[in-house]
Amino acid sequence: MIGLEPTAGAAFAQPVVGAIMAVALAGAPVLVEAQVQAPDSAVSRDSVRATPPLFARATPLAGTFTTNIRQLRRDRDDKSPWRAATLEYVDSVGRTVTIPLRAKTHGIWRLKHCDFPPVRLDFSGKTTRETLFQHVNRPKLVNFCHDSDQYEQYVLAEFQLYRIYQLLTPSSHRVRLLRMTYRDSASGRQHAQRYAFLIEDPDQMAERLGGQLVRQKGAVPSDLEAGTAAIALLFQYMIGGTDFSFYALHNTEIVSQPGAEYLPIVYDFDFTGAVDAPYATPDPHLRISSVRERSFRGFCAHRDQFPTAAQLLRDRKEVIYALYHDEIGKLMDERVVRATLHYFDDFYYAIATPGRAQQDVFSNCLGR
Repeated sequence: MIGLEPTAGAAFAQPVVGAIMAVALAGAPVLVEAQVQAPDSAVSRDSVRATPPLFARATPLAGTFTTNIRQLRRDRDDKSPWRAATLEYVDSVGRTVTIPLRAKTHGIWRLKHCDFPPVRLDFSGKTTRETLFQHVNRPKLVNFCHDSDQYEQYVLAEFQLYRIYQLLTPSSHRVRLLRMTYRDSASGRQHAQRYAFLIEDPDQMAERLGGQLVRQKGAVPSDLEAGTAAIALLFQYMIGGTDFSFYALHNTEIVSQPGAEYLPIVYDFDFTGAVDAPYATPDPHLRISSVRERSFRGFCAHRDQFPTAAQLLRDRKEVIYALYHDEIGKLMDERVVRATLHYFDDFYYAIATPGRAQQDVFSNCLGR
């Protein structure tokens, strides 16, 4: 959860950027391929790297994740060791492919409260050659929190938000949905079978965007590429996201490009109003009582880019809504889909015209 941030402090990156200030508390029958590249004000098409086979398609991939489940569930420390595991899938010619890898727990809230923890996978290039996982390094695996249909819906709902983000800008994580079977290596028994998804490794995302990941905290709004920031922050407003901070690199990442401003990226959307998980609560410093209430966390420094970002979202409305009616959207409960689209309707009403968007949304920007 985010908290109040200082208005001044140590340098973000002394030789690179300036002083610190507080930033954010911060009926379609076919599958909509959300991996399509959208216009971006800072990333040219020539700078975008080749797509690993895993992320080239959006269709769900059936797989089996095998590890010592009991041991992994006991690893409640983010510094827990890597554990031996395998991932198995059937390729396009019917061949069963088994890839040895390592897995370790990570995270904050989910690591402490979920029955099955979130994990990061570690693939070796030698074992992934000529497989779907070629050129995939250390992606995060977003699992079910509790083994129930309700919590599986939260996984699917969060996955959809990554797909929306990809439709808006290539400065976002690629994802792939999995129908994952979890098998215990100690007993050989199946532990569960639920939808999960893999998130592109941050360093690989940065490389794809022609830059490097910034790991030092303390960015100021003027450090961030304004067009990309406006898209990210208006997208967060659309989905009811407030659990992020560019200053603290909390659920955010920043990519540096040679001779360019820094690209801001947001991720981890389970605490948003669009997912509406029962455990999600807003930061007490924000004047909202529920994650379903929206709070605009855009920076006034980027005000000139807000109208362009709003127009992009208006232009993409039809294809965004279509995500909830394609093959992946049909995996979601119809009631969840209706509630989600109704939630988005409220957002689109708020930005229906430039004048209304300015009055109802943009005038609430931060750091006047």
